[in-house]
Amino acid sequence: MLDRLAGFVVRKRLAVLVVGLLLAVVGGVASTTLFDKLTAGGFDDPKSESSRAITALDDRFGQGLPNLTLLVTSKGGVDDPSVTAAGTKLTRKLGREPGVANVSSYWTTGKAPQLRGKSGHKALIMGTVTGDDTTSQKRVAALADRYEGSRDGLEVKFGGYTKFQRELLEQGQKDATTGETVAIPITLVALVFIFGSAVAAALPLAVALVAMMLTMGLTWILASVTTVGSLAASVVTLLGLGLAIDYSLLMVSRYREELRSGLTPPDAIRATLTSAGRTVTFSALTVAVSSLAMAWFPLQAVRSMGYAGALTALLSGASSLIVLPALLALLGDRIEKGRVFRRRRPATAATGPEAAGRSVESGFWHRLATTVMRRPVPIVTIVTAFLLLLGAPFLGINLGMPDERVMPASSSARQVADTVRAEFDSSEQNALQVVAPEGGGDRAAVGAYAQRLSELPHVAAVRTATGAYAEGRQAAPPDQRYARFASGDAVYFSVVPESASPDDADDADRLVGEIRSTKAPFETLVGGAAATNHDAAAALEKWLPYALGTVLLTMLVLLFLVTGSVMLPFLALVLSALSLTATFGALVWVFQDGHLAGLFGDFTPTGNIAATIPVMLFGLAFGLAMDYQVFLLSRMREEYELTGSPTAAVAQGLERTGRIVTAAAVAISVVFLAFTVSGISLVKAYGVGLPLAVLMDATLIRGAVLPAAMRLGGRATWWAPAALRRLHDRYGLREEPAAPAPRRDGDRALTG
Repeated sequence: MLDRLAGFVVRKRLAVLVVGLLLAVVGGVASTTLFDKLTAGGFDDPKSESSRAITALDDRFGQGLPNLTLLVTSKGGVDDPSVTAAGTKLTRKLGREPGVANVSSYWTTGKAPQLRGKSGHKALIMGTVTGDDTTSQKRVAALADRYEGSRDGLEVKFGGYTKFQRELLEQGQKDATTGETVAIPITLVALVFIFGSAVAAALPLAVALVAMMLTMGLTWILASVTTVGSLAASVVTLLGLGLAIDYSLLMVSRYREELRSGLTPPDAIRATLTSAGRTVTFSALTVAVSSLAMAWFPLQAVRSMGYAGALTALLSGASSLIVLPALLALLGDRIEKGRVFRRRRPATAATGPEAAGRSVESGFWHRLATTVMRRPVPIVTIVTAFLLLLGAPFLGINLGMPDERVMPASSSARQVADTVRAEFDSSEQNALQVVAPEGGGDRAAVGAYAQRLSELPHVAAVRTATGAYAEGRQAAPPDQRYARFASGDAVYFSVVPESASPDDADDADRLVGEIRSTKAPFETLVGGAAATNHDAAAALEKWLPYALGTVLLTMLVLLFLVTGSVMLPFLALVLSALSLTATFGALVWVFQDGHLAGLFGDFTPTGNIAATIPVMLFGLAFGLAMDYQVFLLSRMREEYELTGSPTAAVAQGLERTGRIVTAAAVAISVVFLAFTVSGISLVKAYGVGLPLAVLMDATLIRGAVLPAAMRLGGRATWWAPAALRRLHDRYGLREEPAAPAPRRDGDRALTG
């Protein structure tokens, strides 16, 4: 198939380039409005009990969870008569705005103490912005433009969950642009050093830009028919840039190698596509499958990143297999134009095609492989112990859900949230809602259930249609203030926790479980921020085995189709998992415990890791770790069929791929490090974790553990039962022409 594709691209190179350019331009134009279609939400399970509670609260009572907080500051004090008049006027005016409901404030609730700051100079206005995520975020942005700033002697600042979502979306758009601005010029310089030629260095970037614009266009279409999270844009931008450069590096390097061996440009393109192109195809499938495994999770933010990762991988691979060969066909031998400096040619291309398979013993990577294979046991032991040591902090991980603290200090939502935590009793704002869609007509049963809830540990008060309750007793009789808790036969309860500090997340999570286990005389649904976080974490835990099973099973099948071996797929999976240990350890050490926070742009350690980060990072990082395993194993397979020697296959395969895989790892790490300039700590985590996973795999795993493990396995490494060998011969992913008779002199590097 790839051979036919090569012939088509060479013949129709101009048409391919024109069509590719037009599609890229269309995708680029569509991407200008992409962020208008994205949402910053999606960290909840839409089928969970907490989501059903929110829906019931809206359907039966016309109320939503409070998602809008206005922090009002006055130098004269919030109890000054003029400030009281201005605050009351502001509250009522906001309450009359379309799409805004349940507005109340310190001044309209009888000066409720929980809405007054400790200093006496700050007060809160609370409300609910109605509509779906996209509508509510646009609405809160419009309200902020009109109400923020100085008004009648008051300083007004917007916060709340919807404001947080809006700022997360805006910051994501800004970070995507900043990431491109930082990554592209640095990567171009690195590519010039790698290739030594300005023309050759420009090709991977050109292909990357085409792939990114195509993916942005398809993401725009996807966002038009379903909900796509804002973090998907960062995945498309930086993962697309990194993968396309990775694949193009492999293709361009193989093309230049084939030219040096004496092939004409058309034949070199065909040889490149049927060898390196096969590796790129499998690699793109590997990353796509790892990303799509995230579709098992019901959280839309995780799914969006999975969809974006799969689209990015497939289109990066397609661009490298179609657009890049067309460019190579157009350039021919002129790929060496713009030579910046001359690099000594590798021994593999010294004297033509025959020498290409025989003169590799003097290379650095060949010497490294032979050194490792002479002492495989101690090297495997030492490197494995080192990686496990780096991953040890992961054993102390504390999982949570993201809040305003993931934003930079300049964020309005972050500033309001920090002030509320420091100066206000925020328990009321974080109350849990227990909704009973039926059974509210029995007021005695309602009162008895509210009384039982108020007896639970960490519950300060319970409010419902029959009054307020605290410590198992009725604290206030029913009056007009509590009428909103009942609607027909439905009733709901507001359960106020004793503490709402984000550092008490374990207590909040425990409280959700205690409420759900408390016997009720009717069916109940528990909602609220803590319940949403509880259900989201439970959904991740529930679906994680399915996602892992999908990835592992698919990888085993695809790796077998590439290698024809039974042992190598399992070995590759184990080594890829080992390379991730350092990544997950670094996540905890840096982002949970706060070490080196200033080195990565200064963020706020929260004492936990957003539960979505390890899941999403595994999907992306595992695919990338497998990426380099594929590059190496594919070339080793070629060498094994050529030499028939497992040790020569390892040494020569590592020598042939060593420099270019190292270059690709450095290039993609530079791109991923651009994530660290983000103002969102969630995104910074990818900027640290992904480069670390890539570099661990491209150095310690590829240079030490894999050669040592394959030496220990010997010929058994490449073994497969007769039935599976026939299966591989028929369906294996192989495009190269039949190999010549095996050479049997390949072990001399180890025995001479």
